[in-house]
Amino acid sequence: MLIATFNANSIRARIEQVVRWLQRRRPDILCLQETKVEDKDFPLSAFQEAGYHVVFRGERSYNGVAIASRTRPDHVQFGLDDSGPPDETRLVCARFGRVHVVNTYVPQGREIEHPMYQYKLEWLRRLKAYFARHFTPRLNVLWVGDLNVAPLPIDVHNPERQTKHVCYHVAVRQAFEETVVWGFVDVFRKHHPEGGHYTFFDYRTPKAVEKKMGWRVDHILATPPLASKCVDCYIDLKPRLEPNASDHTFLVAKFTI
Repeated sequence: MLIATFNANSIRARIEQVVRWLQRRRPDILCLQETKVEDKDFPLSAFQEAGYHVVFRGERSYNGVAIASRTRPDHVQFGLDDSGPPDETRLVCARFGRVHVVNTYVPQGREIEHPMYQYKLEWLRRLKAYFARHFTPRLNVLWVGDLNVAPLPIDVHNPERQTKHVCYHVAVRQAFEETVVWGFVDVFRKHHPEGGHYTFFDYRTPKAVEKKMGWRVDHILATPPLASKCVDCYIDLKPRLEPNASDHTFLVAKFTI
């Protein structure tokens, strides 16, 4: 099973790039975030013509998640199902046989003093409770997406300058770790324990990819039964260098199932 994740930063702006990538790599599953489009305007036919089924939930100019797959999922659910805001455009869970894929676009947080940062911390706590309600670490569960957290100093090109950034602040890294320890393994780190690998490169930094000035905020995490079957995980940097690229690029993992 080949699974990938990509923050498209507007699927309509990036649809040609995404379709080319699907045709070249042929993943079984591609999880998308920040589709930034209402459902009625989602480019469904482009995925269908490429041979993919796709489920999606979005809104205009903001958020949005989708899962494109070569086979139709057995079950699909959107949003958190507790007493808080469901945030259906931030979470989609799909089951493919015995494999559960939870695709999330975690709130970015804006600024440390902004209410959205506290919402982000609470969102991660709610997500951990979501995992505990629906699954156990013994099941085959994948948590993927733009999680808006760089967990370790090696996941940021200049960590000493980012201590108050909402994607690296100590509180968000702790909240992220508390969610991970529910029962997930970072499969990219399994294959690449060294630093210097990034999935996000800010538009405002000229030649950020070439200078290796990025962040690793997109992740593929797996419960132990799946993590043990992960034989490769890599970042595909080429799409980030293409014209009209997203500020993120594709993260890919391969499992022997």
